[in-house]
Amino acid sequence: MAGETVITVQGNLVDDPELKFTPAGHAVAKFRIASTPRTFDKQANEWRDGETLFLTVSAWRRLAENVTETLKRGDRAIVVGALKQRSYEDREGVKRTVYELDAEDVAASLKNATAAVTKNGKSSTSSAGYGQQQAQQGYGGHGAQQAQGDPWSTSSQQQRPYAGEPPF
Repeated sequence: MAGETVITVQGNLVDDPELKFTPAGHAVAKFRIASTPRTFDKQANEWRDGETLFLTVSAWRRLAENVTETLKRGDRAIVVGALKQRSYEDREGVKRTVYELDAEDVAASLKNATAAVTKNGKSSTSSAGYGQQQAQQGYGGHGAQQAQGDPWSTSSQQQRPYAGEPPF
């Protein structure tokens, strides 16, 4: 992302992410995010909302698949990516400019929600059959052997409690 304008946007998804595939088979997810700045007015002693920024976000490959499986309309998310400007002419011949965000990373906001993180298998970065492959491997692509050796995996936490001393 060298030389590009990288920004971080937090906001709510305006629509469900839509997953499509390029002719070469690469996954791409598109969704819109709305971010509304909020400031505190000391004189009125209340919060005031500013003008909402709507951005179209594109996520590619594994990130696209993970976004569509994880997020839905209304979810609060944090998106880091390159801000892109694109100009075009509409049907009436008027020149328009739009700003879009090419996502490098997308995360669910944990400010007012909780989430269970599941690591995907590293074997496939392609799109076809991804969900089916995950279902065959079990929860989140973790095999039983990997879950037993991972003290933070869901299945091993259910089998035995954490026995070590806290780090602090």
